[in-house]
Amino acid sequence: MEFLDVVRRRKTTNGPFLPAPVQEEHQRLLMEVAGRAPSQLNSQPWRFVLIDDRSTIETIADISGSSMTEAMSNGTFFERYKPYFRFSAREMEEKRSGMLFDRLPAPLRPFTGQAFTPRGQKLMNALRVPQTLGAENRKLVAGSPLLIGVMLDRAEYRPGELSSFYSVFSMGAAMENIWLTTVELGMGIQFISFPMEVPGRWAEIERLLAVPDDLELMAVYRLGYLPDDQRRPAIDWTSHERKLPSQYVFRGTCQTPQTGWDETPRVES
Repeated sequence: MEFLDVVRRRKTTNGPFLPAPVQEEHQRLLMEVAGRAPSQLNSQPWRFVLIDDRSTIETIADISGSSMTEAMSNGTFFERYKPYFRFSAREMEEKRSGMLFDRLPAPLRPFTGQAFTPRGQKLMNALRVPQTLGAENRKLVAGSPLLIGVMLDRAEYRPGELSSFYSVFSMGAAMENIWLTTVELGMGIQFISFPMEVPGRWAEIERLLAVPDDLELMAVYRLGYLPDDQRRPAIDWTSHERKLPSQYVFRGTCQTPQTGWDETPRVES
């Protein structure tokens, strides 16, 4: 089934995009599939802002890159997410989650076991690793032909109330529709997260995009077309990047893991 192939090829794009602008018909299609997502009582709480102005993209790139450098320099990023960092294929195979860091700067490779210690942080700062990674992050964002800001209507998004859960759930469905459609269009997509990690930086983006008081800016994504050789092959269930069904699916009660599904199924078209 073609849809299953799209789902299996869905992945975050960590590399650069082609410089070609995203066609308006593709932008319109992405917004249409987002708008067709389910929502509580058909509230459709999502709002989107499409950003292709170069100066705006460059400014957001500056904010993202400098935020990454700051979060990594002061150690808050590593402390917050250390359960998800993997430094070997063996560790990745064992955990089947998180991110594999197999391209550390050469001077750091002997110290992977100390990456989250004060000594490791001092070494990374001395080698200007945060600055190097921040510059790479800035380059990726700046090289994106299109950014999408995702907002929620504050009339629905009221933290602490059930409507907030419903609106976030609906936003997730809308974004998954967009994500899967990018696969079909030969595009890639990535969440720009680092401005959220540093106090005050997210507010800079809100002001830049003139987000009104009745909307909450929830996320910003970068999008663009991928070179042919970077378009993802389908990932089967046995990939070390993903948990096996027996690790997250239960049968009948939450005490009985599902068995027999860990091999990639063959579905006739």
